[in-house]
Amino acid sequence: MQVEQYVMAYGIEQDRIRAIIPEGFVSLRPVLRINAEIQDNSNGYLEFNTPVEKDGNRGWLNIGYWNEVQFQKEGRTTTFQTDFIEISFTGVGIEGSCPAEKDNAGCYFLKETPELKKPETIAENKEFCDCTFQWKFTEKDAHGVSIGKTLPAYPQEPETTYPRDTFTAENAAKIPCRQVLGTYKVIFER
Repeated sequence: MQVEQYVMAYGIEQDRIRAIIPEGFVSLRPVLRINAEIQDNSNGYLEFNTPVEKDGNRGWLNIGYWNEVQFQKEGRTTTFQTDFIEISFTGVGIEGSCPAEKDNAGCYFLKETPELKKPETIAENKEFCDCTFQWKFTEKDAHGVSIGKTLPAYPQEPETTYPRDTFTAENAAKIPCRQVLGTYKVIFER
């Protein structure tokens, strides 16, 4: 299957994600990530994740995923749109190597017991993108615009204890975006 994958990460207040991640998981960085894919030029797919540690394994925890997502291409811009999110990626023509996290054990998907899906090996170069996004579960959901560079995200010491809430995409989308940290596109065979 040919995959055209678009990745965007944005910075948040880490205490807010700590208040919703399930027991047994530890938040690693104040980040939420959206992976958007076009699979075989026909199926749109979205995935929403946050970096975690569980039982000594570092990786990503899946907050939600959606198949059959509508997408549209216009020139260098690709837009994914549903009732609850709109996200656009515009390639800027600058390539680099695909980022690889040396300690990434994969992505946890919550089932009766969490299932760890191993990470893909992607050797193809990425193309940096500009990005805009808007969650639309409510009028106050997170939104942001990239600033044309990749920024780091460092762990934050706990400062505020928020009431516990359920681990849902709707609750994660309420966490304000402080800054889009980076965004890119990569095409590969899965």
